[in-house]
Amino acid sequence: MEFYVSICHDNFYKKKRGIFLVNKIFMLATFIGVPLSVVGSLMHWPSTALFVIYCLTIIALASYMGRATESLAIVSGPRIGGLLNATFGNAVELIISIFALKAGLVGVVLASLTGSVLGNLLLVAGLSFFVGGIKFKRQSFNVFDARHNSGLLMFAVIVAFVIPEVFSMTMNESKTLTLSIGISVILILLYLAALFFKLVTHRGVYQHEGEGHHDEEEPEWGKRKAITVLALATIAVAYVSENLVHTFDVVAETFGWSELFIGVIIVAIVGNAAEHASAIIMAYKNKMDIAVEIAVGSTLQIAMFVAPVLVLISLFFPTTMPLVFTLPELITMATAVLLMIVISNDGETNWFEGLTLLAAYVIMGIGFYLL
Repeated sequence: MEFYVSICHDNFYKKKRGIFLVNKIFMLATFIGVPLSVVGSLMHWPSTALFVIYCLTIIALASYMGRATESLAIVSGPRIGGLLNATFGNAVELIISIFALKAGLVGVVLASLTGSVLGNLLLVAGLSFFVGGIKFKRQSFNVFDARHNSGLLMFAVIVAFVIPEVFSMTMNESKTLTLSIGISVILILLYLAALFFKLVTHRGVYQHEGEGHHDEEEPEWGKRKAITVLALATIAVAYVSENLVHTFDVVAETFGWSELFIGVIIVAIVGNAAEHASAIIMAYKNKMDIAVEIAVGSTLQIAMFVAPVLVLISLFFPTTMPLVFTLPELITMATAVLLMIVISNDGETNWFEGLTLLAAYVIMGIGFYLL
């Protein structure tokens, strides 16, 4: 018995030392990467070098957002923790998209929105299911939340995004924009109603087993510190991400990437790096309610809040943005939604289901690259 306790004790402290070492590496990368990003942008270093620096810095900052999210999830519960992570993570993409809209890059913005939907549903969820499934044979999450989110995904992506495309075929640009504005207002109102439903009127009604037991684990940071770290990291990521956008032209020319590929794959992955890291960390710790809430909740926020807000903001710029995607974008988003619904509606997952989502993402990525 003493021998067993000694082994457990040693394993616990080895794990603690490993986590401490990883956190130190990310902290060092952050304190080196942020100043290098500022100096490099001011001194106009080569774009390819800056591209690498910016990407590594964002990944390092994402680790802080992941730790802050975990602390908030322990204190406030998985729904609020996941919602805060999705909100702060999507704030980065919203800022990047506003600058892109100001520059008249409507195609890049629509492509990045498509990439966010694909990235969250296939890449983030896929990696979370795969990494968590390697450690645990079987993982479960709140099946009621999964089914609730399935209906919203169907509405937001398949209904609200497909309808403007269908009607725009027989409408002029003015009427298409008017339709897009109307749909945008409805999406925002429904998203706010969905938050009210989950966090107020039906909070705790469909509770998952073990979801309410957060006192057993001590959060790394208190609520105030976690929110502060999350906010500061988001500001830093937004600054680095804005500079990252300016390197895309040179990097695209160097590597032969198209504008569509950059928007759908590169901008989406970098802009959502914080969510990627947080969801995978949560899945590895078998906190699947939070991981799924981050992946699916972020998708819903992109489709039902960020995209409509960008449509309304574009009205203040010379180039407006109707909610009309290309056919490849629509088909890939609808496919991702349907695949995610089929896989997640039973409230359980494993590594093979994660691999299936990742395979779908790679196939779509190849398609967009060849386009």
